[in-house]
Amino acid sequence: MAEKLHFSLVSPERELFSGEVDQVDAPGSEGDFGVLAGHAPFMTALKEGRVTVHNDGRITAYEVRGGFADVTPEGLTILAEHAVEAA
Repeated sequence: MAEKLHFSLVSPERELFSGEVDQVDAPGSEGDFGVLAGHAPFMTALKEGRVTVHNDGRITAYEVRGGFADVTPEGLTILAEHAVEAA
């Protein structure tokens, strides 16, 4: 079994997601990026776009507008100015 990444997605209104996932793809201000478990630490601003969460063959998507992504040894946290689950 592959190692999992801890991911949290938080907006000013509420926490939209928190849990262990396989991969997260996000719209960085300098280009889209993907994060897997064990990724090197970094922080980046986000642009408007889609955050895609891959877990056990399922995909969940969220539309975000602005904010920051922070990758640490503990996982990925996205603090979005605005976020909703994509239809």
